[in-house]
Amino acid sequence: MGFEFKYIVESIPALIEGAKLTWYITIIGITGGMVLGTVAGLLRLTGTRAVGGESYGFWRVLGVVGQKLAIMYIELIRGTPIIVQAMFIYFALPMLIEVSTGIKGVRFNALTAAIITIIINAGAYMAEIVRGAVESVNKGLIEAGMAMGISRLQLIANIIGPIAFKRAIPPLGNQFIISLKDTSLFIVIGVGELTRQGQEIMASNFRALEIWTAVAVCYLIMTSALALMLKFVEKRMQII
Repeated sequence: MGFEFKYIVESIPALIEGAKLTWYITIIGITGGMVLGTVAGLLRLTGTRAVGGESYGFWRVLGVVGQKLAIMYIELIRGTPIIVQAMFIYFALPMLIEVSTGIKGVRFNALTAAIITIIINAGAYMAEIVRGAVESVNKGLIEAGMAMGISRLQLIANIIGPIAFKRAIPPLGNQFIISLKDTSLFIVIGVGELTRQGQEIMASNFRALEIWTAVAVCYLIMTSALALMLKFVEKRMQII
């Protein structure tokens, strides 16, 4: 049994549908992950020189609590496999909600569980990227801003943020590609993304060589397109 290209041609419509769903999960997931990761990364830096030093009174207490929660979240997610996180959100989280609140009937469909998983997982890694980027900003700039009487919020928005964002783009881009490939693991909860489509096609025609070659090429095209877009952004932003 040799390699027959016609099976790849026949599978293209289904693989395109799977690729669309893969992009959908990835785009929403990394967008949510960036928001969550930025908040968690900044919370982890609360009270450090990187974000202007210690706060006082109520804000200090709030900052300490936020910092502890951010550390717990980051370490928990980075310390567990994404496939376990997906299974927990899809199967176990509704049970946990019922046990802890008494609310019955809560259920996440597979697609929702996949998106939530990507957001939470990518957010933890992006939080560390944000932390590293913020800490790389020259402390002299921060001290100069504080000496001029700039508020902490203005300091982060106008001085720390723009510089840190530029420096975070390359590692963030790498995380985007990882998150895209991680969508293949959602086959375990029945999401009809690219890998799932490939599995279903292969189960119907038993042409593993052709189908998995086509799936691999699809992932390569998607990751290459994402890498090229990120390269373009890096050049436009003039990373320093």
